[in-house]
Amino acid sequence: MKMLKGLLSVLLVLVTLSSAMGKPEATTPKKEKRIPQTLSRGWGDQLIQVRKACIIYCLIRNKPLMVIFHLEDCPHSQSLKKAFAEDKVIQTLADEEFVILNLVYETTDKHLSPDGQYVPRILFVDPSMTVRADITGRYSNRLYAYEPADMKLLLSNMQRALKFLKTEL
Repeated sequence: MKMLKGLLSVLLVLVTLSSAMGKPEATTPKKEKRIPQTLSRGWGDQLIQVRKACIIYCLIRNKPLMVIFHLEDCPHSQSLKKAFAEDKVIQTLADEEFVILNLVYETTDKHLSPDGQYVPRILFVDPSMTVRADITGRYSNRLYAYEPADMKLLLSNMQRALKFLKTEL
């Protein structure tokens, strides 16, 4: 029964991620030249960021998934992105120990928006495809929100996600 439940959870996450990633991006006027972006979208260009195969990649690598929801035109997302990208300790830990899924589209999966749809938000998902509801930011009304001043808390939560990975799985 547990195996069936786990398989259904993985299937649900895969369907959600594939539908979220299949949405077309907004078109830009042809007069503008767009600079090509990496999957990191400025959150750390050296970090390995995955899309469609992230679930399988997490399982193979036995690494937690860090899901970053943001919008390109959101000033809060932009300031958090800058603080995240400039923090060398966070960048190193993210590079070595996490799989990062960087989403600019909202998902309809309630597991990935347990307390609402807002940006920016960062969730941690363990390789069993469980969203870690016990790893949150400092706000009671936006549990997974972080601000630039919260980089120490984010680092601490990243370390907690790794600790849970080693002790619980």
